[in-house]
Amino acid sequence: MQLRADVMNSEGTSIGTVTVNDTASGQALIVVALSDLPEGSHGIHLHETGDCSADDFSSAGGHISGDREHGILAAGGPHPGDLPNVVVGSDGNVNVEIFNDLIDIEGMLLDDNGAAFIVHSEPDDYSSQPSGDAGDRIACGVLEEV
Repeated sequence: MQLRADVMNSEGTSIGTVTVNDTASGQALIVVALSDLPEGSHGIHLHETGDCSADDFSSAGGHISGDREHGILAAGGPHPGDLPNVVVGSDGNVNVEIFNDLIDIEGMLLDDNGAAFIVHSEPDDYSSQPSGDAGDRIACGVLEEV
Protein backbone atom coordinates (compact mmCIF):
# COMPACT_ATOMS: atom_id res chain seq x y z
CA MET A 1 0.00 0.00 0.00
CA GLN A 2 1.20 3.51 -0.78
CA LEU A 3 -0.12 6.92 0.24
CA ARG A 4 0.89 10.15 -1.45
CA ALA A 5 0.54 13.82 -0.59
CA ASP A 6 1.01 16.68 -3.02
CA VAL A 7 2.48 19.30 -0.69
CA MET A 8 1.48 22.96 -1.12
CA ASN A 9 2.97 26.07 0.46
CA SER A 10 0.84 28.84 1.98
CA GLU A 11 0.49 30.50 -1.46
CA GLY A 12 -1.09 27.31 -2.84
CA THR A 13 1.94 26.41 -4.98
CA SER A 14 2.97 22.76 -5.21
CA ILE A 15 6.43 22.23 -3.71
CA GLY A 16 6.72 18.45 -4.09
CA THR A 17 5.47 15.16 -2.74
CA VAL A 18 5.57 12.88 0.26
CA THR A 19 4.84 9.18 0.04
CA VAL A 20 4.20 6.71 2.85
CA ASN A 21 4.86 3.14 1.84
CA ASP A 22 3.83 -0.03 3.65
CA THR A 23 6.74 -2.51 3.77
CA ALA A 24 7.14 -6.22 4.42
CA SER A 25 9.05 -5.39 7.64
CA GLY A 26 6.01 -3.65 9.11
CA GLN A 27 7.74 -0.26 9.18
CA ALA A 28 6.47 2.60 7.09
CA LEU A 29 8.93 4.09 4.59
CA ILE A 30 8.30 7.83 4.25
CA VAL A 31 9.88 9.53 1.22
CA VAL A 32 10.03 13.34 1.28
CA ALA A 33 10.91 15.20 -1.96
CA LEU A 34 10.31 18.96 -1.62
CA SER A 35 11.66 22.16 -3.13
CA ASP A 36 11.30 25.92 -2.68
CA LEU A 37 11.57 25.78 1.12
CA PRO A 38 13.42 28.34 3.26
CA GLU A 39 17.00 27.39 4.06
CA GLY A 40 17.54 25.90 7.53
CA SER A 41 16.15 23.24 9.83
CA HIS A 42 12.42 22.46 9.79
CA GLY A 43 10.15 20.21 11.80
CA ILE A 44 8.02 17.79 9.79
CA HIS A 45 5.14 15.73 11.12
CA LEU A 46 2.19 13.57 10.19
CA HIS A 47 -0.97 15.30 11.42
CA GLU A 48 -4.27 13.75 12.50
CA THR A 49 -6.66 15.26 9.94
CA GLY A 50 -6.44 15.15 6.14
CA ASP A 51 -7.42 18.78 5.64
CA CYS A 52 -5.14 21.61 4.46
CA SER A 53 -7.95 24.12 3.77
CA ALA A 54 -7.17 26.67 6.52
CA ASP A 55 -4.80 29.49 5.53
CA ASP A 56 -2.46 28.52 8.40
CA PHE A 57 -3.04 24.77 7.87
CA SER A 58 -4.53 24.48 11.37
CA SER A 59 -7.30 22.37 9.81
CA ALA A 60 -4.81 19.46 9.80
CA GLY A 61 -5.16 19.23 13.59
CA GLY A 62 -2.39 18.04 15.89
CA HIS A 63 0.23 15.38 15.43
CA ILE A 64 -0.85 11.78 15.15
CA SER A 65 -0.15 10.97 18.78
CA GLY A 66 -1.63 7.59 19.65
CA ASP A 67 -1.21 7.26 23.41
CA ARG A 68 2.32 8.68 23.42
CA GLU A 69 4.00 11.96 24.40
CA HIS A 70 5.59 14.29 21.84
CA GLY A 71 9.27 13.99 21.04
CA ILE A 72 12.06 11.47 20.95
CA LEU A 73 13.61 13.19 24.02
CA ALA A 74 10.42 12.91 26.12
CA ALA A 75 9.64 9.99 28.41
CA GLY A 76 6.80 8.11 26.75
CA GLY A 77 7.62 9.59 23.33
CA PRO A 78 7.65 9.96 20.43
CA HIS A 79 4.28 10.39 18.77
CA PRO A 80 3.76 8.07 15.78
CA GLY A 81 3.51 11.28 13.70
CA ASP A 82 6.82 12.71 14.91
CA LEU A 83 9.52 12.68 12.24
CA PRO A 84 13.14 13.87 12.32
CA ASN A 85 13.88 17.48 11.42
CA VAL A 86 15.00 18.10 7.86
CA VAL A 87 17.76 20.50 6.86
CA VAL A 88 17.10 22.52 3.72
CA GLY A 89 20.13 23.80 1.83
CA SER A 90 20.52 27.09 0.00
CA ASP A 91 18.89 25.48 -3.06
CA GLY A 92 15.59 25.08 -1.13
CA ASN A 93 15.46 21.32 -1.64
CA VAL A 94 15.02 18.42 0.74
CA ASN A 95 15.10 14.75 -0.24
CA VAL A 96 15.02 12.21 2.57
CA GLU A 97 13.77 8.72 3.36
CA ILE A 98 12.58 7.92 6.90
CA PHE A 99 11.64 4.63 8.57
CA ASN A 100 8.77 4.75 11.09
CA ASP A 101 7.70 1.69 13.06
CA LEU A 102 5.00 3.49 15.08
CA ILE A 103 2.65 4.47 12.25
CA ASP A 104 -0.31 2.20 11.56
CA ILE A 105 -1.08 3.20 7.98
CA GLU A 106 -4.62 1.84 7.85
CA GLY A 107 -5.58 2.73 11.43
CA MET A 108 -3.95 6.17 11.66
CA LEU A 109 -3.55 7.54 8.13
CA LEU A 110 -6.60 6.03 6.43
CA ASP A 111 -9.07 6.46 9.30
CA ASP A 112 -12.31 8.42 8.90
CA ASN A 113 -10.64 11.86 8.96
CA GLY A 114 -7.47 10.97 7.04
CA ALA A 115 -4.05 12.50 7.71
CA ALA A 116 -1.78 15.28 6.48
CA PHE A 117 1.95 15.96 6.18
CA ILE A 118 3.09 19.32 7.57
CA VAL A 119 6.33 21.32 7.27
CA HIS A 120 6.98 23.83 10.07
CA SER A 121 8.94 27.08 9.96
CA GLU A 122 11.36 26.06 12.73
CA PRO A 123 13.03 22.85 13.92
CA ASP A 124 11.25 20.56 16.37
CA ASP A 125 13.01 20.57 19.77
CA TYR A 126 11.93 16.92 20.24
CA SER A 127 10.59 17.51 23.75
CA SER A 128 8.16 20.46 24.18
CA GLN A 129 4.54 19.40 24.59
CA PRO A 130 2.42 18.97 22.63
CA SER A 131 4.23 19.74 19.36
CA GLY A 132 7.93 20.49 19.76
CA ASP A 133 7.78 24.30 19.49
CA ALA A 134 8.34 23.98 15.72
CA GLY A 135 6.74 27.28 14.73
CA ASP A 136 4.21 28.07 12.04
CA ARG A 137 2.95 25.55 9.52
CA ILE A 138 4.40 26.58 6.15
CA ALA A 139 3.37 23.68 3.91
CA CYS A 140 0.73 20.96 3.95
CA GLY A 141 -0.34 17.93 1.94
CA VAL A 142 -3.26 15.52 2.39
CA LEU A 143 -2.23 11.86 2.29
CA GLU A 144 -4.31 9.76 -0.08
CA GLU A 145 -4.05 6.14 -1.18
CA VAL A 146 -2.63 5.64 -4.68
